Amino acid sequence: MIRTDKRMRLCTALLICNLIFIWGNSLLPGSVSGAISDAVKSILEAILPGKEGPDSSGGFLVRKAAHFTEFAVLGMLFAWLFGMLKRKPFWPFACGAAAACVDETIQRFIPGRGPSIRDVCIDSCGVLTGMLLIYLGHTYFKKRTAK
Repeated sequence: MIRTDKRMRLCTALLICNLIFIWGNSLLPGSVSGAISDAVKSILEAILPGKEGPDSSGGFLVRKAAHFTEFAVLGMLFAWLFGMLKRKPFWPFACGAAAACVDETIQRFIPGRGPSIRDVCIDSCGVLTGMLLIYLGHTYFKKRTAK
């Protein structure tokens, strides 16, 4: 990946914003986080066609999809940053998994929240997915511009 000062600053700023978003949400009490998840679930139910009636899972699937998505973005940003630094793929994953562990550790100290190994696994899978998307996209565009 081509490294310029402008790209490094942009990637670093986006990475910091993403971590603030992730960890900021972890600082929300369980009741607030649950209310946000339920509101998003209600909006999605209104927009997307699906089965009728209340879903017994509450906002569970919304929360897990949010975990996966926000960490997929984090994986993309780490892959971009470490790609510009010419580092091995281990480093973006290690940093993403560490961020997931910090995220769950934060929740340990918040009322109505708690750490979950399952969430660390979901987050880590999101990081891997984001990394894969960046590496596949980079490879595709590299081959396309080489022609």
